[in-house]
Amino acid sequence: MTKSANLETIAAAYGVAADKAFGAVTPPIVLSSTFTFAGFDQPRAHDYSRGANPTRQMLAEALARLEGGAGAVVTATGMAAVDLVLSILRPRDLVVAPHDCYGGTYRLLAARGERKHFDVAFVDLNDDEALAAALRRRPALVLIETPSNPLMRVYDIRAIAAQAHERGAKVAVDNTFLSPALQQPVALGADFVIHSTTKYLNGHSDVVGGAVVAASETDADALSAWANIAGVTGAPFDSYLTLRGLRTLFPRIRQQQASADSVARFLERRPEVAAVHYPGLASHPGHAAASRQQSGFGAMLSFELAGGVEAVRRFVGAVQVFTLAESLGGVESLIAHPATMTHVGMAAEARRVAGIGDGLLRLSVGLEAEADLIAGLEAGFDALGGMAGG
Repeated sequence: MTKSANLETIAAAYGVAADKAFGAVTPPIVLSSTFTFAGFDQPRAHDYSRGANPTRQMLAEALARLEGGAGAVVTATGMAAVDLVLSILRPRDLVVAPHDCYGGTYRLLAARGERKHFDVAFVDLNDDEALAAALRRRPALVLIETPSNPLMRVYDIRAIAAQAHERGAKVAVDNTFLSPALQQPVALGADFVIHSTTKYLNGHSDVVGGAVVAASETDADALSAWANIAGVTGAPFDSYLTLRGLRTLFPRIRQQQASADSVARFLERRPEVAAVHYPGLASHPGHAAASRQQSGFGAMLSFELAGGVEAVRRFVGAVQVFTLAESLGGVESLIAHPATMTHVGMAAEARRVAGIGDGLLRLSVGLEAEADLIAGLEAGFDALGGMAGG
């Protein structure tokens, strides 16, 4: 495969027919934990799977190519990927993070900050004054999550990266919600791209994993070395399954985002809905920025029920097709209540400041028929009966 291959071709065919031992079309799984030395003091390219494994390496190479990076490290979980990027920080270094980031990321940053591993500033990255004030403190790292989880706020990667680099900071972008099929942060100035490969890259809700893509070879090597030291690398079998899922990334996302657009427009028309958060809608505050830096609007959205917690309770109890569960990006459609699920680790005040209210619901739109998705949501609205707004 040429280095200039189209991204869809990379996703579908990277590593295909590369097996020299048996001529296998599908790349084989190398499950061995250890590898022979050629002789005394003569290690081969692989000696122990924690540090390097052929199957994991193939997935890492595919992801690096898709993101336009110099190299990648595949980790055991998405949170391990976030933590791997944080490993570049030292005590008293400052990391600037979005105030509305994923609850697990918020929890990790807060916990490490409390233990004095580094300092943390949670900032509204769309507030120019607040961001400028944080950058004047000369952070070592600026973390961006766009679209944000769960409010789908869009942050201008190119603009923030330029400002951060002027202050000497590295920039990491969590690209989980869009994947390289719809957004490539390295081309916009990011030093690192973070993924929970559990989500769209694998796409089948049967593997937990993560990855970090580095824009520079030096950073890629440093992350790889630390991942080996800390033992956070992913398992070969999980890497195989993720690479298998990656083959269908582009067609999956095309259908999923088409359905998500229809769902968002359906929700906009419902009187029970106080707000719909989807960058594909012209009414979304980040629509213009998303149009500039994304090649599509994705299949994640959230909306707020006017009736609060009681409306949520009734809705999720009656909704069909959408399954009440955490995670996202799989072939099946999921519905989550961030305040009691994905963001329960955030203090109530932090959720309030971020705008994550008790009436907010997050949808991950899957591959079911669009008509069935709409009908499933209608079943939830029917259960609201005569509630306020219903």
